[in-house]
Amino acid sequence: MTPVLDLAGIFVFALSGALEGVRKRFDAVGIAVLAFFTAVGGGIVRDLFIGVQPAALRDTAYLLVPIAAAVIAFFWHRQVERAMPGVLVFDAAGLGLFCAVGTSKALYYGLAPMHAVFLGVCTAVGGGVLRDVLSGEKPTLLYDRELYAVPAMLGSTMMAVLYALDVRGFTATLSSAVVAFAFRILGSRQEIRRCFVIFGSLRWYGDLQRGPRPTRAEIRGITPASERTTASAGAGDRGAAAGTRWGAGCRSGRWGQRDDRP
Repeated sequence: MTPVLDLAGIFVFALSGALEGVRKRFDAVGIAVLAFFTAVGGGIVRDLFIGVQPAALRDTAYLLVPIAAAVIAFFWHRQVERAMPGVLVFDAAGLGLFCAVGTSKALYYGLAPMHAVFLGVCTAVGGGVLRDVLSGEKPTLLYDRELYAVPAMLGSTMMAVLYALDVRGFTATLSSAVVAFAFRILGSRQEIRRCFVIFGSLRWYGDLQRGPRPTRAEIRGITPASERTTASAGAGDRGAAAGTRWGAGCRSGRWGQRDDRP
């Protein structure tokens, strides 16, 4: 990845983190911290897994670019919010570049293809997970209806396949980034997201229709102890109610009197 594209992806990711801090009403320091970890958190996690010094801690530009994005979001967040549809295109491009480069770097350091794909996905979505955790939200990775992790996984997988076919360098990086970019743009469409939501709902409805699995006691026809206890408690309640009515009748003089009429 060229430094310009790298810094452009970092800037877009930092901008999304800074806007989240503005929505949460963080102060300036909190917005800057959220922008930094959103932008370079995935790369730091990847480098720590590989066992090398994170690139974000060697170059000053990796610190200045998130700070600049935080300043822009802090003072001009309304204008940035209106321009977000265009920013999402750069976000998709950064996602594709990050997953491709993360996978390539993991493969370069001798990791297996499956582990390299995992680190490529971590590079692309790790910053977003850190952003959600630091802002007190449930990570969107756990309910990926925006199709964020799936495009990153597809791009990383293609990068690993091309690496195994001895296709490397700019061609492999660009091809993998384009695949992730295309699926990310398609995933932002309402129709594509609705298909995934319907599929998840159908699975949930099927589980609901099948109902819970019968217990071993129900299969043998044995009444569970909890039901016996409930039945005993019901009988005791009925007896107590009858006793209450009898006592009330005795106190009122209606019951238990001898009939003295001729």
